[in-house]
Amino acid sequence: MIQSEIAEAKSLASRPQVEVVEAKGFAHFLTYNKLPRLLYRGMKGFTAPLDVERWTLHGHKLNPHFKLVEAQEFLARRDGRWIGRIMAQVYKPEFAPVEASRFQFGSLDAEDDLGTVRALTSAAESWLKARGATLIHGPFSPSINGEMGILVDGFEALPVFLTPWHPAYLSRHLEALGYAKARDVYSYSVANDSSTTDVVERMTNRKEWKERLKLREVDFSRLKKGETQLMTDLFNDGWRGNWGYVPFTLDEFNSITDVLGFVTTPDLTIVAELDGQPVAFAVAIPNLFEIIGDLDGSVLPAGAIKVILRLRSHKYSAIKLLLLGMRKEMQGSATGGAILMTMVEEIRRRGKNASTIQEIEAGWVLENNLAMRKPIELFGGKITKTHRIYEKRI
Repeated sequence: MIQSEIAEAKSLASRPQVEVVEAKGFAHFLTYNKLPRLLYRGMKGFTAPLDVERWTLHGHKLNPHFKLVEAQEFLARRDGRWIGRIMAQVYKPEFAPVEASRFQFGSLDAEDDLGTVRALTSAAESWLKARGATLIHGPFSPSINGEMGILVDGFEALPVFLTPWHPAYLSRHLEALGYAKARDVYSYSVANDSSTTDVVERMTNRKEWKERLKLREVDFSRLKKGETQLMTDLFNDGWRGNWGYVPFTLDEFNSITDVLGFVTTPDLTIVAELDGQPVAFAVAIPNLFEIIGDLDGSVLPAGAIKVILRLRSHKYSAIKLLLLGMRKEMQGSATGGAILMTMVEEIRRRGKNASTIQEIEAGWVLENNLAMRKPIELFGGKITKTHRIYEKRI
C-alpha cells in the first residue's frame, strides 16, 4: 500500500505543471465555450450545448449581464492541452445580490484532477481577492438568472436544454478545497399523465378565482412594445428578496426574448390576469437536446440545416419551464398556487406536441422557496436534479 502511494506521488510529481492563463482573444473564447464537450464527451448524462448558444451566453458584447459586472475568464492547460476553465466576476455595488456575495465564480469545468481544480479556483480567488473579496459564491454562469450551481445529484437524469451537467468528481474536488454548501437548487420533473390533470382540476375549478382568472399567450408581435417590460416587472417582483437575487434588467430580458421566436411558440407561453391585472407569466421551451444531441455542439455548416428542418417537424417528448414570474403578494396563497398550476397545465394543453409530451422540467427552485416548491409538488413534481451553490472565505 505504501509503495503504491509512493509510486503515485512520484507519478504526480513527474507530470507537467498546470498552467492557468487569462482568456483573451477570439481563439481563447472559442476554446472556453467548447471545453465542456471536450472534457465530458462520452460521459453518460452529458449532451453538448450548441456553440452559438454558448457564445451568446458568455460573450461580453453579446450578453448584457456583463454590463453589471467586472469579469475575467481563465483557461487551464497542461502540456499544451486545455483541461479546465473558470470565470470570476464582481458585481457593481448597485447590483449587489441579496444576502449573497457580489464576488463570484462561474463556468467551472475541469478534468478529473484535484490539482487542476485547485489551480483554476486559486486563479479566480486571487483575482477576486485583489478586488476586495473575503467571501465568494458560485458557480453562477454567468448569473443567478442564468445557470447556477454544480450538479451533485441526477447525473443520469434526462438531459434538458439549458440545464448544465457536471461529472460527480467536480463537487468532490471543490469540497476538498474548502468550498462548502451555500444553497441547493432543485429541478423538478412533472409527468404528463392523467394524475397531473386530476390534481389541477381539484385546485383550479374553485369559483372564487376561476371566474376572475384569464389566461392569454405572450404576444410575440409586441415583445418590444410592452410584453418584455411586463415579464421583466413580474419576474423581478416575484423573485425580489430571495437569496442571491439580482434584478433582471430590461436589456437582459430583451436578449432572451430576441431568440424566443426561434426556439418556442406562443402556445408554450402564458400571461395570467386576475381581475384584469397581470399577476404571473410562464415561458416554456422544447427540450432542444432532442434534436441537437447528435451534432456535438456544432451547427456549421450542415448542422444548421438539420436544426431548421427538425425544429419544424420534431415531436418533442419533454419541455422546460424556462421563465416564471408571479407577483410577490400572490406567492404562498391558495390563489397563487392555483394560478401556477393552471399556467403549467394550460401550456401542456396548448402545446402543439401535447400528445407526445411526457415530461415537463421546472428548474432552478431554491431549496427554501416553499412558495414555489409546494405547488410544483402538488402538481406531481419529483426532484430529479440538484445543483449546489458553494461558498468559501478567502
